[in-house]
Amino acid sequence: MCTLVVLRRPGHPWPLLMAANRDEMRDRAWRPPSRHWPGRPNTVAGQDQLGGGSWLGINDFGVVAGILNRTGSLGPQQGKRSRGELVLAALDHRDASAAATILTRIAPDDYRSFNMVVADRRTAYWVRHRGQERAAAERTPAIEAFELPPGLSMLTSCDRNDPASARIRTYLPRFEAATPPDPRKGTWGNWKRLLAGRRFDDADGPQGAMTVIADNGFETVSSSLIALPGPPQSARGKPAQPVWLFAAGRPDCTPFEEVTLQGPPK
Repeated sequence: MCTLVVLRRPGHPWPLLMAANRDEMRDRAWRPPSRHWPGRPNTVAGQDQLGGGSWLGINDFGVVAGILNRTGSLGPQQGKRSRGELVLAALDHRDASAAATILTRIAPDDYRSFNMVVADRRTAYWVRHRGQERAAAERTPAIEAFELPPGLSMLTSCDRNDPASARIRTYLPRFEAATPPDPRKGTWGNWKRLLAGRRFDDADGPQGAMTVIADNGFETVSSSLIALPGPPQSARGKPAQPVWLFAAGRPDCTPFEEVTLQGPPK
C-alpha cells in the first residue's frame, strides 16, 4: 500500500506540493528517477524493472503522475497489463487535464484497479479505477477522474481522504497540522519526518504507519518530495524550476537527494 499526499495552493508561488512513499517487495528490482526511456526524452521517472513502467514521474512540461494499487490488487496478474505504463502514458501529455481525460478512456479490463494522481501547476486530478464488477454493481464508470480541491488530499489503497484507511486516519491530521515545505528555502523538515513515521494504532497494525516494515519482505522502498512552481511573479521574472527530492530506501534511514531535472521546453 503506497501513499500519495498532495497539497494544492492555487495562486501560491509553489501551487503544488507532493509527498510519496512507495511500498513494495524488497526484491522487486527498480531504478531511481532518471530518463530511462529513449522514446520518451521528456520524462524523468523511477523505473520498475519487472513491468518496465513507473510508479512516479515528472515531464519537462511540468506534469507529475503517480500510481497506487487499490485494496486487493497488489502485484501483477496474468492477463493484465502493468499499471506502471499508465504513468508513462500520462507523462506524454503537456497538461494534467489532457492526461486525466485520456486515462478515463483506457480499457478497464486491461488493468487491475488503481488510484492515480496527475497534476500540474494549474490543476490536479485523482483518477480512480475501482474494477469492473464494483462499477457495474453501482452503475458507475469503472474509471473516473475527479479534480482535487485546494488543500490536502491523501491517497492510499482507498478513496481520497478515506478514514477507512488506517494510514489516512493517523497521518492526514498530522499533515494538516504540519508546517508546509518551503522549496524556495529548501526546507522540508516536517514532511520528511512524517514520511518516515513509524507510529500506528495497535488495532490497525504496522500497515497503518507511513514507513512500513513487514516480516514478509514488504516495506517502504523509496520516498519522494516534489514541488511545482507557479509562473513568474513579474514579466521579467525568471521562472523557478520543479524540485524532486528522492530517498532511495526507507525515509527513516535514507537521506533525500535532489533528482536532476531538465528545465521546461522553450
